[in-house]
Amino acid sequence: MTFPNTAVLYLRNYKKTPDKMRYVIKTPGGTVEYDVPIMKVQEYTLEDIFSKGLLMLIPFYIFSHEKNFKVYNSNEQRLAELKAEYRNILERLDKLEQEGIIGAFDKRTIIELSGDVIREIAQKYEKVQKGIGGMMSGALLETEARTILNRGKDEGRNENKKETALRMLRDGVLPIEKIAEYSGLDIAELELLTGLQNV
Repeated sequence: MTFPNTAVLYLRNYKKTPDKMRYVIKTPGGTVEYDVPIMKVQEYTLEDIFSKGLLMLIPFYIFSHEKNFKVYNSNEQRLAELKAEYRNILERLDKLEQEGIIGAFDKRTIIELSGDVIREIAQKYEKVQKGIGGMMSGALLETEARTILNRGKDEGRNENKKETALRMLRDGVLPIEKIAEYSGLDIAELELLTGLQNV
């Protein structure tokens, strides 16, 4: 029987957090002991995460900012810096998807989990919740909208594409510019559609 390589992931770490753990397995034939490395999320920079392909750590990246939530909540400039960092994450995920390195489902899962973690650990900090959590929710809506509209394009159904775009306009899901970008329709055409619908 071959044991896989294992590691322990710590979302929060402190001065006393060790760098490795010792696994002790007692079997009928004797005892086996070996060291298991500890991965500390807070020690990974965004560069580490993207350059080493550790995208599974992105949802937990917010833990590296947890001690500063109070500052972000009261300081607009610091919150803007955090938002810029998360905007960069979303742009890099978009690029990986466009290059075919990750699929739409993978990207959506990373964004969704990131939003869930942020909502959970930043409950007491409304501005952090709205700023970063809202950004993740918006990215999810955009991903979903793009997927729906692309599906319409792929299936060659121009009418379906128009119907979907019109529904999004009515629901206020995305701004008209984004809907135009994802649908391939002109803003003037979307405005005309909206006008006809309101007649």
